[in-house]
Amino acid sequence: MDLRKRFKEILGEDGLLEQEPMAQHTTFKTGGPADWFLMPKSAEQLKEAIALLRQEKIPYYILGNGSNLLVGDKGYRGAVIQLYSRMQSIEVAEEEIRVQCGALLSAIAAEAAEASLEGFAFASGIPGTFGGAVVMNAGAYGGEMKDVLVSVDVLTKELEIMMLPAEALELSYRHSIVPEEEYIVLGGVLRLKKGDKEKIKEEMAELAKQRREKQPLQYPSAGSTFKRPEGYFAGKLISDAGLKGRTVGGAQVSEKHAGFLVNIGGATTQDILDLIRICQDTVWERFGVKLETEVKFIGEQ
Repeated sequence: MDLRKRFKEILGEDGLLEQEPMAQHTTFKTGGPADWFLMPKSAEQLKEAIALLRQEKIPYYILGNGSNLLVGDKGYRGAVIQLYSRMQSIEVAEEEIRVQCGALLSAIAAEAAEASLEGFAFASGIPGTFGGAVVMNAGAYGGEMKDVLVSVDVLTKELEIMMLPAEALELSYRHSIVPEEEYIVLGGVLRLKKGDKEKIKEEMAELAKQRREKQPLQYPSAGSTFKRPEGYFAGKLISDAGLKGRTVGGAQVSEKHAGFLVNIGGATTQDILDLIRICQDTVWERFGVKLETEVKFIGEQ
């Protein structure tokens, strides 16, 4: 039985794409094709797909909505497993929200607001999924996932499903133990508190206004490209180094916010990588500060 048929038996006819351009699945809008693009809709499908990939010795990468990822221009030789479009349920019960890994943070925030639950507005403009947000303890405007997370369900590297309390993830700035333990986040529970629906919506609207004013939302990007160096702000360092507006091909250090590298049209992954390196080298030479990327890279360049 060929591999295509086996994947379709596990995932269904609509759960598999071949030679899928990753530019369609990353917020930077760059990246060549993945050999296999798998879209499970349950933990069981995910387990079966991974077991098959391991049996066939095919490398794989777990993807949310691609908001923190660069894929090589030559693509990815292996399987990209997207935990997004077919795993995004959100269920509100009293002051808790149970979500699947693929639920967008913006959608969770909207559901919370409708249920008059406060405490998640900070995440309403973060362009990522719940799973990705847990992995990196995503945060903005003074809030972080660790402030509201109760527990997560994960798939272990032994392909066992396990529930972990949030404390077990050792959440800190842009860090959790999920990658080092090789866990895959399947979903989890958030605990918020009752508030005034209109005030919550006003807060979300105000944060959205601040983002529009300060961030280059009109261009494809991965949000903040670099982690915040201790004692500094990456955007200010890059701006002070005279790099605001610097371009390489179609990639640009945003003129609006130097912490954002953006695709102003036709950028390749190589353009973005070259610009990242220019920012890192220049900031190191000028200020002796190392800039570490938030953005991950996979594939062939």
